[in-house]
Amino acid sequence: MTTMDALQIPVGLADEDWTGDARFFEYHQAVDPLRAGAITPVPIEMFAAAPAGVTGVFPLDLSAALGTPWAATGPSLLASFVSIAAGAAIRLDPVATSELFHVVRGSGRTVLDGGAIRWEAGDVVVLPAGSRARHEAVVDATLYHVSDAPLLAYLGVRPAGPRFAPTVFRQARLAEELDRVAAAPGAAGRNRISVLLGNATQTQTLTVTHTLCAMLGLVPAGADQRPHRHQSVALDLVVDCAPGCHTLLGTAVDPVSGRIIDPVRVDWQPGAAFVTPPGMWHSHHNESGRAARIFPIQDAGLHSYLRSLDIRFQP
Repeated sequence: MTTMDALQIPVGLADEDWTGDARFFEYHQAVDPLRAGAITPVPIEMFAAAPAGVTGVFPLDLSAALGTPWAATGPSLLASFVSIAAGAAIRLDPVATSELFHVVRGSGRTVLDGGAIRWEAGDVVVLPAGSRARHEAVVDATLYHVSDAPLLAYLGVRPAGPRFAPTVFRQARLAEELDRVAAAPGAAGRNRISVLLGNATQTQTLTVTHTLCAMLGLVPAGADQRPHRHQSVALDLVVDCAPGCHTLLGTAVDPVSGRIIDPVRVDWQPGAAFVTPPGMWHSHHNESGRAARIFPIQDAGLHSYLRSLDIRFQP
């Protein structure tokens, strides 16, 4: 071999030691990181109604309890109260695949690249990735806003594009559908009286987006609903109630009585929101003299697609 041949031999990449981050765990000690304490449970939390007459975003932030460096109300969802004073506006552009807001009070419009959506109290608006929405209030308004931004932050990704078109559910149509469900034969004996919001694009999960699930529920006066549970976290908005409405939450149900054992009680307040942790039994109760309504938003679209929702009703 000549000196020239030796100089022409390609030099390979350096053989680095890539083992520094490798870890090993005994299966039974690490297969359930929640029980092992490596990951924290989702807490039961109540958030007071949003202030009126101001302009600002008020995140319902449980990141300290969840151990995340980004704002989050649940592992995959962030809820916020968005208050907009009359004549003011606020822009929201989360790194999310799905945004949903329920108009708690007021009226106004949302301006998008493709047009504007007018809304008033009781309406629900769903927006896809990249909406770059500007929310404007005609009169003092409050929006209950939920997105899947924490899920994308955890995955370290950004949306490639929209998965659905902006969609509006009008208050009048929601009320009509809920009345229809409540009047159906056997409705009084059902575990829940609710209307699920769907989207034409979600033919598999039958949810409002591919990650979010939303429903409007009725709890009749005097109702004592049986417990149920699911693996999705629920961020519940109390739409309307009188004193005496509450939710009971617990980890176990008595097999004889069918009631939750040692429950935590969350008393409802109009316009307030609370968190129902995944996997926890919960039941709604109305000891007031009039019907109440609740609007849960869950990450059940994602769980339904993963076949992991595992919803169960106490007989």
